[in-house]
Amino acid sequence: MKQLLIIPFVFLLITHKACTQSNNGRQKVGCEGCEAIYESPIPFNKLSWIDTLPDFNEPGPKMVISGIIYKADGKTPAKDVVLYIYHTDQKGYYSKKGNEKGWGLRHGYIRGWVRTNEKGQYKFYTLRPASYPERNAPQHIHPVIKEPGVNEYYIDEFRFDDDPLLTSTERAGEEKRGGSGIIKLQQKNGMLEGERNLILGMNIPNYPK
Repeated sequence: MKQLLIIPFVFLLITHKACTQSNNGRQKVGCEGCEAIYESPIPFNKLSWIDTLPDFNEPGPKMVISGIIYKADGKTPAKDVVLYIYHTDQKGYYSKKGNEKGWGLRHGYIRGWVRTNEKGQYKFYTLRPASYPERNAPQHIHPVIKEPGVNEYYIDEFRFDDDPLLTSTERAGEEKRGGSGIIKLQQKNGMLEGERNLILGMNIPNYPK
């Protein structure tokens, strides 16, 4: 009887996270919150390749993350790719200001959108997020990708190499969707700096050829 109960529970966990796929190989909205990328307060074609998240001027460790997004060949910079990011506050909560709508009610107010430039570059300023209050998961930033001609999909979370909660088990469990999400932070000019380059479609099931 216990086994019968465990099986559907595991199935729910898997389908809760995973994006479903359409028959033509394109991603369909299925991962929780991927559609939040469309809640950008600025039209996609007017987004900058640089964004400052709303928490940046609050108390906490300031951080800037940048990189280049490449096409599936891993060499050609990909322009006009939208990256949506959101994360917890300094207490580990997806906190809200009170005027949130849509997925902002779940993701909180600390979120932002960037669109890669001609060189495939992106950059965002924020505070380093805290881990959940239960400290049962490493610190992380959630990312969703929307590239021209392909529906939105999630990639591996941004996580930090020096995080003590990022255990060997956690590292080994990386899916490396878009490439490894583990970045090394360096202190420069009073700010943490990190770099992560992404490859579109990497380890994304049924990604269109």
